[in-house]
Amino acid sequence: MTATTEPTERTGARTAEAAALIGDARERIDALDDRIIGLVQERMAVSAVIQQERIASGGRRVNLSREMEILATYREALGKPGTALAMTLLELCRGKI
Repeated sequence: MTATTEPTERTGARTAEAAALIGDARERIDALDDRIIGLVQERMAVSAVIQQERIASGGRRVNLSREMEILATYREALGKPGTALAMTLLELCRGKI
């Protein structure tokens, strides 16, 4: 494999210029994914505090009306796939109910 064909084969691009652009964009996506993962982990930690306090005060682990608000927020912002994303976040943060 030559140096000129390798970048295009990795990216699926047909030109070196497109391969470079795709490579740069993928680096941005990787950085965004790292930030998103960090934010999800932070959300999980905050959710754990809320659940502990709710349970300690005699409440239930999950507040279904609050979860419905979250689902609506994601659905309004992202459409139907937003609902699935919110469900995944809720499951990560509180576990399956």
